[in-house]
Amino acid sequence: MKKVTILGGGFAGLEAAIYLKKYSFDVTLISDRDFLYIYPTSIWIPTGEASFEDNKLNLKELSDIHGFNLLVDKVTAVDAKQNSYTLEREGTKSDYDYLVVALGASKTPANGIENTLSICAEPKQSLALKDRLDALIEKGSGELCFGFGGNPKDMSAVRGGPAFELIFNVHNHLKKKGLRENFKLTFFAPMSEPGKKMGEKSLKMMDMFFKRLNINKHFGKKIKSFESESIIFEDDSKLNSDLTMFIAAGMGNTLLENSGLSLSDAGFVNIDNFCRAKLDNGELSDNIFAIGDVAALEGYDWRAKQGHIAEVMARNTAHNIMQIENNQNNLEGYQEHINILCVMDTGDGAAFVYRDSKKSMMLPMPIVGHWLKKGWGLYYKLSKKNKIPRLPFM
Repeated sequence: MKKVTILGGGFAGLEAAIYLKKYSFDVTLISDRDFLYIYPTSIWIPTGEASFEDNKLNLKELSDIHGFNLLVDKVTAVDAKQNSYTLEREGTKSDYDYLVVALGASKTPANGIENTLSICAEPKQSLALKDRLDALIEKGSGELCFGFGGNPKDMSAVRGGPAFELIFNVHNHLKKKGLRENFKLTFFAPMSEPGKKMGEKSLKMMDMFFKRLNINKHFGKKIKSFESESIIFEDDSKLNSDLTMFIAAGMGNTLLENSGLSLSDAGFVNIDNFCRAKLDNGELSDNIFAIGDVAALEGYDWRAKQGHIAEVMARNTAHNIMQIENNQNNLEGYQEHINILCVMDTGDGAAFVYRDSKKSMMLPMPIVGHWLKKGWGLYYKLSKKNKIPRLPFM
């Protein structure tokens, strides 16, 4: 039985482990955490609508259910030329026939980033956000700033949706407490039209949301630094802020810089349509694949790194490894599946967002949209535990 090692226990890594086991490979998943953190539903932790524990999936439980091996350790290096990887506790390993790199991305640096909290960073920052928000609610007033950054070297590495969702949820949370008028909410971003990749119609609708909810906008100015109580921009203008939530743009995982893998200008692993990793000598690896946020996506200017794309890449990679092992060439690519798909939650409703090569749309879903996203979170957990059937399109 051929051995497949997966580096990374996020959406892409877990999906790859599940599907590779379906093809009867000997699968080992390596993760630096013993749980998978469900980032899309973490937006409710700061407002107290969801608990931190409910937002986790135990990887040991999943390994028992699906039959893959689990090793909780931190990857510190990958050497494609030596067909090896190094772990913090267990040292250098080369005991695999295929390697799937699903390590996720690093974050672009920013001056004073320690003065911010993020809903898309280390999971426990969601609890720190809750503590800060609760303290300001106890105080009775405050200035709250929410935003995200960009990476000009790779437009797909921007993750703005959770920032929009969180500010809308905080607005709704404060409104329920009768305190909304005591708080100034501002959304900031260095680009002039944040959210444009969702499409022109969606961009106009987002602007309507901001106006209706009395959320201030601060767009089109590069961020110079984050201070303890303010954000400073390139023209030395500033926003006062009692709480700054900032999602830094992604960049390539820094531990791959000397891996022997070919990296894009932004540091992501270059792959072909079938997720086979490219080596720094220009050749395709015959046994290393890269999936999810760690990989450089090809395609439309509006493409985005999203969880459902990571899972498509994972399933295709499992299929492609099986094809290679059976000396067949019916490989499946990810590029035809590139789209933007999300339910953007507002706390009291949501908007369904979709874009592909032919159309883009944002459909408001008052009330029911919020429960639709709640339902997705429950579906994700139960389907991964094999307690309910997996939908073919999810």
